[in-house]
Formats: sequence, C-alpha cells, structure tokens
Amino acid sequence: MPARPLLAAAAAIALALPAAAQDNVLELGFAGLLDRNNREDLAPITLASGKPLAEAPYELRSGGYYRIKIVSDGSAELAIAGPEFFRNIWVNEVVINEIEVRPMGVSSLEFDDEGEAEISFIAIVPGQYTLGIPGARGDTQLAHFTIR
Repeated sequence: MPARPLLAAAAAIALALPAAAQDNVLELGFAGLLDRNNREDLAPITLASGKPLAEAPYELRSGGYYRIKIVSDGSAELAIAGPEFFRNIWVNEVVINEIEVRPMGVSSLEFDDEGEAEISFIAIVPGQYTLGIPGARGDTQLAHFTIR
C-alpha cells in the first residue's frame, strides 16, 4: 500500500481522537474536583420497612463527584451495607445531623430511628456494585451502582 493513503488515514485518526476524548474530560471548578459546581446530587436511598431502596439504578462516571442522601423513615431498625462499593469510591465526607465526618473508610451505616445521612464521594474504580440491607432478600432491597 502506498505511503500517502496511510499517512492520510493516520492524520484523520489523530485529528478525530481529541474530539472523542473531550467527552471524558472533567470540567473543574475553581476549587478543583471537589468544587460544588462539579458535584452531582443523586436520587436518595430510602430505608423503609418493605419499600424499595432506590427508584432506579445509578450510573456514575469514574472521577465524578457525587452526593447521595440516605433517608430512614424509622419504621424499622435498618442498616445499609456495601463494602465493595465503599472500597471502590473515595468518601469525602458523611454528614449526620449537620456533623461532618471525614472517614478513612465505610462499610455500612445503621439507623436505629428516623434520620438522614448524606455521603459525598468520588467514584473511582469502574464496575458494578450494590448497597443493600444486610440479610434482606430481593432485588428491591438493593441499590445498584455502575461506575463507567
């Protein structure tokens, strides 16, 4: 094959790559990745006896900054666990009753009464993960997360 068509094809690919890569570029605010303008609020997870945890699966982007509320209605003493999920994200903070906790790691949260916890985090490792009520059976008792 002549060299000119190969060079033309290589040039066309090289010009197309930056445009395709722009879809994966994060726009950072003044404070970097943790700037509140970069944060996406997710639909809350609801802990209630006999009710689904989440409305729909969560689709996250690796490197994206997210905030999710976990709300308990107090109908039962319930926990939510997901060590695999928590090992594959970086937890910025957990806010409980307006107290900010900056943990080194989380594997579960338990609610003895009604209340709310808010977790802000950065999705890190692509994959499929779940948060769920320990010992519960059924898909409605799981919140599914996909990190791409």
